[in-house]
Amino acid sequence: MCEKPNQRLKIADFVDSSESGILNERILVLVFESLKWDIRVLCVMASVNRRFRGLAKRVLWREFCLYRAPRMVYTLTGGMPNSRIIGGWHPLAKLLFFCGGCVSTPNFEVIQPSRGHFVKSSRFSKTSGRSFLSKKCRGDVLFVSDPCEHPTRGEQDDVGIYRGVFRDFTKSRTREFLIRRRVDLEAGSRCPYCGMRVWSMTAARLIQRRSVARRLGSNEGGVEYFVCLNGHLHGTCWLVPLTSGDENTEDDRETDGSCDDEENHIYNFVSNGPDVPIDL
Repeated sequence: MCEKPNQRLKIADFVDSSESGILNERILVLVFESLKWDIRVLCVMASVNRRFRGLAKRVLWREFCLYRAPRMVYTLTGGMPNSRIIGGWHPLAKLLFFCGGCVSTPNFEVIQPSRGHFVKSSRFSKTSGRSFLSKKCRGDVLFVSDPCEHPTRGEQDDVGIYRGVFRDFTKSRTREFLIRRRVDLEAGSRCPYCGMRVWSMTAARLIQRRSVARRLGSNEGGVEYFVCLNGHLHGTCWLVPLTSGDENTEDDRETDGSCDDEENHIYNFVSNGPDVPIDL
């Protein structure tokens, strides 16, 4: 039986109605669930036009984070994953899978800058994060990744590039300490994840060199990191070459005097597809 013209008109009106956006969101969520939330496909879709970019910012980046890092998101949002997150969901998604690269800073000089790139896997830990907190700020919650290794030319050690994120940074003791001490924001430096200005933890004298170096596998004098206004952390270190006698087991690396499984849980992410540059 042939469809009548007025029926076709009603269908077209429905597709163009204000509810069509909600239907499209549901469909896209199902599509990306079937793709296991492949970040490269999501990046390509978000770059198609303004509408898709807005849709990704409003819905899809949050769903991506919830799928890829449910326990981490649960902790960062205080058990309310559908709420807003400081800095936005897009920067958090980028932080999970993107190494921001590095350039020379006043306290850390490299022969050649390293470009940012996707990483095939990432591991974030609150246990590692505690190593970065001073005694005055131990009440804060900070997730930090393992360093991404970047070979260097010449006689320099390899560079380790790491990243992290605070929970509820606006209420953190670290931010309160920075503001109370009136630490200046770094001139010309921006967060590689959200674009906000940053504090140098070296200038603030908040670097816990011994515990951080031990956690990262670096020497105490070769560590530098920054924290932005939204609580995203990024930093660099000189990685000490390991010998067979220096290699530790996974349990040795992740045990920090705590028996709480949640504290020592490692968050694993695996990005799909070839390692190709995509604007994230």
